[in-house]
Amino acid sequence: MSNELISPMDEHNRKLLSNVHPPDWVNPEPSGRYNLVVIGGGTAGLVTAIGAAGLGAKVALIERHLMGGDCLNVGCVPSKALIRASRAVAQVRAAGEFGVKVPDGVSVDFPAVMERLRRLRAEISTNDSAARFKKLGVDVFVGQGRFTGSDSVEVGGKTLRFAKAVIATGARAVTLPIPGLKEAGALTNETVFNLTELPKRLLVIGAGPIGVEMAQAFARFGSQVTLFEAMHGILTREDQDAAEIVRKSLDRDKVDFLCCVDIERVERSGAVSTVRFKSKHGPSGVKEFDAILVGVGRAPNIEDLDLDKVGVEYDKSGVKVDDHLRTANPRIYAAGDICLAPKFTHTADFSARIVIQNALFMGRKRFSALTIPWCTYTDPEIAHVGMYEKEALAKGLKVRTFIQKLDEVDRAILDGESEGFVKVMVEDGGDKILGATIVAAHAGDMISEISVAMNNGVGLSGIGATIHPYPTQAEAVRKLGDAYNRTRLTPLAKSALGAWLNWSR
Repeated sequence: MSNELISPMDEHNRKLLSNVHPPDWVNPEPSGRYNLVVIGGGTAGLVTAIGAAGLGAKVALIERHLMGGDCLNVGCVPSKALIRASRAVAQVRAAGEFGVKVPDGVSVDFPAVMERLRRLRAEISTNDSAARFKKLGVDVFVGQGRFTGSDSVEVGGKTLRFAKAVIATGARAVTLPIPGLKEAGALTNETVFNLTELPKRLLVIGAGPIGVEMAQAFARFGSQVTLFEAMHGILTREDQDAAEIVRKSLDRDKVDFLCCVDIERVERSGAVSTVRFKSKHGPSGVKEFDAILVGVGRAPNIEDLDLDKVGVEYDKSGVKVDDHLRTANPRIYAAGDICLAPKFTHTADFSARIVIQNALFMGRKRFSALTIPWCTYTDPEIAHVGMYEKEALAKGLKVRTFIQKLDEVDRAILDGESEGFVKVMVEDGGDKILGATIVAAHAGDMISEISVAMNNGVGLSGIGATIHPYPTQAEAVRKLGDAYNRTRLTPLAKSALGAWLNWSR
């Protein structure tokens, strides 16, 4: 990714770049020996730098491209702006179900959708700006950082010396090795948000989170979307009952989904890409598209760091770290997508907090101790935390699973959002929560209650004993607590209770 990829160069993108890659930025003179030098200004690097500086450490932050990293510039922020706009389209089209009459001929102004995206991204970028971090006491250096010795990094011809260093350079999107795909100008998450015209026919490759989110959004805007997946089904990592609900939602949005697809080659002629493919479970053949979006494949940004000079081990998946996020060089740590399999902004955030404690204060915080939820922002959303049932069974754990369908939850019915469920898995013989999956319009918000419970040792019984406002969709979680508590009444206890009630009448 480079700042040249940000387009069109309107007032919003100029504002964005002025914050995250100021064209007139002058690197400061290195200020003695730094307690911490952070390479990479994405979420992990920014949290590390600002957190350490706030605790009184002398910190330098190096970013070669755009501060804010993927999340701000080409990830979470623009994608959720796009998804929110697509939900508005769906809500207008469904307004009749609520007795609201919408005039015929309502259309989507796609350039306005994208202009809103760019405007909101530029507004948010102030939080990640070079000027803000400078004001908060961080020495910000723009340029490529590389290790030159056991305690030194070079950037822009200047040498920065450190007591500890952190690699937080993240990962980037890659295209697939399909003949002709690159030449056809395939989009990735790094370029799709530059669109100013809606593709009439869009191919999305990959039915993982990025692929299904974008396929649904563009279909709602009016693109004829085809979704290809090399494996069987969509969102293959998720609970398959949950994934099936999303698949049906994609069907309603008229996404043409084909799984087990092998793309043989892509041929570009003028503005049209011809895709030749084979499918094990569907039709094979040839389709024409106006744009192709690749939603799979990530590569770690390990190039040009000269990691071999300082004994930092790495491979094609990224920098290798132990559970304390320390590399093979005890003076150098890593955080975020460069070293972690769960590539989420919130994971990068909390891995940075671990690094601050362990690198600066001889802490022994472990990454494996984190409880990490995640969410796929389709409509409905899928959120998950903890183990899946198959993982628990593979570990030899005996489990019990409780399911609450949303079509039995009053608020979900009233909202017209009754498609979905809350599924919680507990350890057999107790109420310890091992994992949970939620499928709901706002599953990403609802999963946090279960994450808090798991992180603080509160079992499903404790959730059931907690008053929830009525009516809310989160009541579905509380209902599962009630369901668990009912199982604690043995036949003998029920018989005794019944006898007592009959005697007391």
